[in-house]
This record gives sequence, structure tokens and C-alpha cells, in this order.
Amino acid sequence: MIDRNELAQALTPWAGPGAVIEDLTRLSGGASKETWSFDAVGTDGTRTELILRRDPPGRPREPGGIDREAAAIGLAHAAGLPVPEVLLGDRGIVMRRIPGETIARRILRDAEYEQARGQLAGQLGGFAAGLHAIAVPAGFPQPDPLAGLREQLDSFGRPSEVFELALDWLAGSPPAAREPVLLHGDFRLGNLIVGPEGLRAVLDWELTHLGNPAEDLGWLCVKAWRFGAGPPVAGVGSREELLAAYREAGGAEIGLAELRWWEVLGTLRWGVICLSQAFAHLSGAYRSVELAAIGRRVAEQEWDLLLLLQPAEADAAAARRPQLSGEPVAQPDPYGRPTASELLDAVREYLTTQVMPATTGQLSFHARVAANALAIVSRELEAGPLPPDASLADAVATRLAIANPRYF
Repeated sequence: MIDRNELAQALTPWAGPGAVIEDLTRLSGGASKETWSFDAVGTDGTRTELILRRDPPGRPREPGGIDREAAAIGLAHAAGLPVPEVLLGDRGIVMRRIPGETIARRILRDAEYEQARGQLAGQLGGFAAGLHAIAVPAGFPQPDPLAGLREQLDSFGRPSEVFELALDWLAGSPPAAREPVLLHGDFRLGNLIVGPEGLRAVLDWELTHLGNPAEDLGWLCVKAWRFGAGPPVAGVGSREELLAAYREAGGAEIGLAELRWWEVLGTLRWGVICLSQAFAHLSGAYRSVELAAIGRRVAEQEWDLLLLLQPAEADAAAARRPQLSGEPVAQPDPYGRPTASELLDAVREYLTTQVMPATTGQLSFHARVAANALAIVSRELEAGPLPPDASLADAVATRLAIANPRYF
């Protein structure tokens, strides 16, 4: 839990002595960091609206990670870029709260954001150019992204043939090296605050580091961050539009082929992150239904890589994929009724009709995640084992039909 008195005392320079913390609420989402919304209310009634981001208690922290995150936001703020103002950066980051929408599907679909969608790709290109123009700070890591992914996959026992295919392709066609710049590291829809007029702030800097400027742009184009929308840049624009806006705002000249390399790497990177989060749960380091469910999203990234690297095979496998309903399947019942499939259905019904409507915030979110996890198990029982002679594309298509049949 958060010590309200300790938090209020730390905020004395901004809220004054004797301030109290009100409306402390944990926000949903955030598999790697906790995010809390609260108000600091001074003795004169002045209300300061704030956000706290911190590592989940008991989860291992990266040494210096919070400091770098706060420093990067501070540098971007000093450069005039749309980011929150950081008030505290010790053991957690306290920032001023910026109003607006963060939920990607609302940004992509609601009529309120129609104008924003028309210009968001250009605004993101301009933001990236401004960020990459900041003088390179000391003390930030500069990892080799390809070597890092190889090392992580080796630690998991190389669990994906598709990931190995992608690594081979990336190693065989590297882009030209560029001078390193300060990168956001997780530059995507979902980490933005958007208003009807467009971009208001870029959030979640925990993965900031130094590297090739095209890395941020390629990550923005990863299919997972389109949230079901068609346009390749955050679901709102074209790659050409992004690159033109980046160049016009002072960024480097980056071509489509170079961007594609980083899009492939970004897709692989998200798949490895999904594996890492699932293994955090499986190892017992941080037990979480959300992290456990994320492990099955690996199939989405495998599929996206096949679409990028073997599109003809992927299209053919999509046409052959199993059509799964997720309903209880007929099973032998040597252990009695209800069967395993029927029990899964009963628990899922309880979560969706009883728990979710009666709860809010993180508990409601995790109930939804748990219900989705049970649906995955139901579809897996329905699909049965993979044929031993299934092609790589057919195997991935089946895994994806089980994990998320709406993703195709």
C-alpha cells in the first residue's frame, strides 16, 4: 500500500505543509509498473492533480531505471515537448496529471477524436524528431537490440521457430548504423494522452535508452499498436506520412526499407517482452493473471512476423485456420459432470456476469483478463492437439485462433 502521509510530506514544496492525499486510485493496465491517480489538497483548499508511477512491490527493480525515466521526461519537458511535468523522481515518479484520453480503442474509434486521428501521425513524427534532437545525455544505456533479443530467447530455450526465423532475417539484412540519439523506447499508441485536437502528452518512459532513431519509428508501426485499425502508423496514418513529418521537423532521412527492418525487430521485441512477462509469472517472481495471459499473446507476434516475412504462406494458413466457438465441448466424463470444459464455462460466466459488473478499476480489469484466459483454455480443448505434420504457418494460425480468433 501507499503511505499517504509520507507521500504528502514529500510533496510539501508543491502542495504546502499539511497537505492531504485524496482520491488515491490505482489505474487499470500497466503490467510492469503501477500507476496511481490522486490529488494533493493543501490547507487552503488548493488541489494539485497528480499521477504516481512505481515498481510493483516485491518485483525486482532495474538499478537506476526510475532515475533515467524521470531524467528523460525532464529533458523532453525542458525541450518544450508535450510530456508531464515531473515533481518527484525518487523510488517512484510523481507527475502533474494531464487530462485526455489514453485508451487506444477510444482514440481510434470515437467521433470525438476524428480530428485528432487526421493529424496524429504527423504530430508523432514531429515529437520523435524533437526528442531525437536533444543532446545525448550521459548515463543512459545503449543496448544492441538484436543481441539482446538473442540473449533473451536463449534464456527461454528458444521457444519459437518464428522468432528464430525473424532473428535470422534481421541478422542477414542490417540497416546502416546511425549516430545514437535519446529514444523513448516504448513510443506507441497506448502511451499517449490525446485530446480532440490531437497529441497532448507522451507517457511511460521506463524503457528509455540511446540508439538508432529509426527504432522509435519502427516500434510505432508494429501491428499490435494499431489495436485493430488498418493504417500502419498507430492505426491512424501511413508510413510515408510519418517519415515526411519526421524529416520536416528536423529528423534524419529514413527510408521505407530501413523502417521495415525496425518494424520487424519491434514485432519480435514485443513477442520477447510477452515471453518475459509470462516467465515472470511462471517463475513465481511476480504472480499475476495479467502476466500469465500475456504469454499467449506470443502467437499474435508470431503471426505478425509471418505477415511481414512470409505473407503468402500466412494468407494461405489463415484461410485454413480452425473456426473455434469457445463453447463447452463434448467430453468423456469419467470424473463426473460438469466436465472440465463445463466448469471452465461456469467460472467464466461467473466472472463476466457477477464479478465484473460489481467491481471497478484493477479488480474489474483482472476479472476480464481471467475470463479471457478461461476462454483460451476452452478454445484449446475444442481445437485438440496440433497435427504432427502441420506447417509452421498452420501451427501459428491455430495457436492464434485459440489465443485470439479476432486478431486475423
